[in-house]
This record gives sequence, structure tokens and C-alpha cells, in this order.
Amino acid sequence: MVDSQALSELEDERTHELAANLKALRDRISAACAAADRPAAEVALIAVTKFFPADDVLRLLRLGLTEFGENRDQEAAAKAAQVADIQLRSARPRWHFIGQLQTNKVRSVVAYADVVQSVDRLKLAAALDQAAVRSGRTLSCLVQVNLDPDAAGRGGAEPADVERIADAVAGSAALRLGGLMAVAPLDADPRPAFERLAQLAAKVRGAHPEAVSLSAGMSGDLEPAIAAGATHVRIGSALLGRRPPLR
Repeated sequence: MVDSQALSELEDERTHELAANLKALRDRISAACAAADRPAAEVALIAVTKFFPADDVLRLLRLGLTEFGENRDQEAAAKAAQVADIQLRSARPRWHFIGQLQTNKVRSVVAYADVVQSVDRLKLAAALDQAAVRSGRTLSCLVQVNLDPDAAGRGGAEPADVERIADAVAGSAALRLGGLMAVAPLDADPRPAFERLAQLAAKVRGAHPEAVSLSAGMSGDLEPAIAAGATHVRIGSALLGRRPPLR
């Protein structure tokens, strides 16, 4: 549990490690944006803090990051509650749920998440909408696209279904369609997949001009994602280091 005394002691070796990693990442993002003839301000960095403690979220907040991604509800809910208990001088975190989401976890996720990036079926969109209505919240959602049909268990809607799901999200009472999200295929050049994703995102924006977010790119492939138009990159190991073992 993080307390106010712990918060005051976060200027430590770990903070300096994170600051150095953050600078290196921002340099990579700036260089990738320059190569793509895009302003660096167009690309937001989401720190994927899965398996890392709330202390690291607080450190990164103090270093200027505000966007955080989690993909396991039990861990994310506890971490968000820990951070919320601290009286922060910095901005409050904005939580992105980026993992596969079962409908029985929807009520919990809606309680803390600002964005759900992994909407991949109509049933999930309907459940999120109902939970958001009950809680009096408006929830931003991205439709996750499956770019790797040969990889089981990674989630994502088939490209042919994406526009229908986007229409459902956009037409719901308490959800806001933010755009699309995807993970590059395993063990393959990510560029063709990201180009297909960009084409699909353009089609969705044609029907829903507000759906401008494109969440693509992680530690190993952020450059081709930015070249394809990513507005958000989800970074874990390049920022936080090697993940601790699953607890």
C-alpha cells in the first residue's frame, strides 16, 4: 500500500531509471514522428504498468506521464484505488483498460477506467454501455482489431466486423467511440499489418469523424506504428524494464 510518506520518498534510484527510460522513449517517438513528417505532439505515450507497483505509477506521474494501461481487472482496480488514495500534486492518472475483457468484469472496469481499448464484440459494447449508464459515466472506447488471425487468445474483432461494432459504440447512450486499437502479428514484419489498420481506421473515421485515436505500437514496433498514423503507443518494457514474475 502506498502512503503519503512513501510518496515523499519516491525520488530514488528507480525514479532516475524511469526518467532515463522516459527520455529515451520520447527521443524515439520524436525521431519516428520526424521521419513520418508528423508533429511529436500527435503521439501520446501510454505506460503499461501491468505487474508493476502503484509506486511506479506515482513516479511516472511526477515525471509528467498521465496515461496508464492495464490489462487485468483485479490488478488494475486495486492499483487505481491505491493511487486514488494519494493526494497528488501532479495530474490524476487516466486509466486505459487494454486487455481482453469478459462481460462479468465490465462493472468493475467501468468504475475506474477512462478508456476501454479492447472492445471486440457487440455483446461487450452493450454490457459496457449498460454499466456506464448505471454508474453515470461516459466511457471512451476503442474497437480492437485482430491483425493476426493465426494467433489465438489475443482478442480483437475480425476486420470485416469492425465497422459494425464501431457503429454500435457510436450509437450507444454512454459510450464514446475513440477509434481503433490493435497489436501487431507475432514474429512478422508489423508494417503491412499497421498499413491495413490505418486503412480501416480511415474508413471508420469516414463514418465517425470523432474516432481519431489509433492505438498501435509497443516497445519493439513503435516506429512503424507511428509511420502508419498511430496516435497512441503502449509501452511496457522499454519504459519500466523487465516485468516482475506473475504474482
